[in-house]
Amino acid sequence: MRRQVGVLSVYRFIKMLIRDAIEIFAIETAHLESIHLLMQKYTDLTMDLADASLVILAEELGPGRILSTDIRDFQTYRWKNRKPFDILLLPSF
Repeated sequence: MRRQVGVLSVYRFIKMLIRDAIEIFAIETAHLESIHLLMQKYTDLTMDLADASLVILAEELGPGRILSTDIRDFQTYRWKNRKPFDILLLPSF
């Protein structure tokens, strides 16, 4: 059952892409230096490529709203070096 739900989610995602309801942001070679610097800056949090890419995305597109359950890291990360993220999804405890 879980696998079927996952597959259906992928189908819905693809349909949204087809309808242009979702925009895919392409990481360019020009972003790599910034990604590298971010990963060095947040070494203590062991920022991974996915998190660094989201910070770059916020810097390119704004306004810094993010859908994430990774509260600890995204409360610490800053986009444009000083702006905190607006975390849209907070896990329930």
